[in-house]
Amino acid sequence: MTPRVLTCDETLAEMARVLTVEAAALTRMAAEVGDAQLRAVEILEAMEGRVIVSGVGKSGHIGNKIAATLASTGTPAQFVHATEASHGDLGMVTPRDVCLVISNSGETSELADIVTYSRRFAIPLIAITRKAESTLATQADVVLLLPDAPEACGIGMAPTTSTTATLAMGDALAVALMKRRGFEREDFKVFHPGGKLGAQLILVDGLMHTGDALPLVAPDTPMSDALLTMTAKGFGLAGLVEGGRLTGIITDGDLRRNMGGLMARSAGEVATRGPKVIRRGEPSTV
Repeated sequence: MTPRVLTCDETLAEMARVLTVEAAALTRMAAEVGDAQLRAVEILEAMEGRVIVSGVGKSGHIGNKIAATLASTGTPAQFVHATEASHGDLGMVTPRDVCLVISNSGETSELADIVTYSRRFAIPLIAITRKAESTLATQADVVLLLPDAPEACGIGMAPTTSTTATLAMGDALAVALMKRRGFEREDFKVFHPGGKLGAQLILVDGLMHTGDALPLVAPDTPMSDALLTMTAKGFGLAGLVEGGRLTGIITDGDLRRNMGGLMARSAGEVATRGPKVIRRGEPSTV
């Protein structure tokens, strides 16, 4: 079969159609939020252990992301692959946990063992599925129904709309739990110490130097002494302090701009006044 080559306009139109179909499903989900979603949040908030997220195929990939989002926002969570659960990983699931099981059809055979295990040991089971009459839905304590919306792919079969809806439902649960627990920026940074995000969340306190480590001089300090202070402290600059307040700063640029007769001047004559400051307890990226 020879594939039909789409024109540029047709390609963009197809992409826009996919986004429109998926957005419509999310809008419908938002309108249908109700008692089931509230009950799911209450169960997750009250649990003493972790959210055990499980699924197979694309649902498994989405489940991994949901577990990661929950864990990073204050709700302990772990993804357990349904097939591995049947081969010993059920030992990771305890009566203190809550199972969040994902299946678009609700009839995924690989989920049978983890569902049965949750029922046997009275572990709360929350299902995310599109079929209210499915085996998974009838076994669950709470069912979070996905909209009966078409997949956005051209043949209507590849998981697209359904996986987007599942991911959005997971985000809704995680963010609602954040709000109910009062999870704030300061809590978030505890779980995100690395990378660019971690750098954005570091407080000034974690970077600043204090006390005798600081190169500080008074306005009437001769520049010969100010240079010795700058060299001894190793920061390549000096702070100008008057009455216990930072009122200026001397940098290498200030030294170059005042090279003529530098040694005959005082620190106050060379310093750049009114430096920008940031206070203890503020994010380092302010």
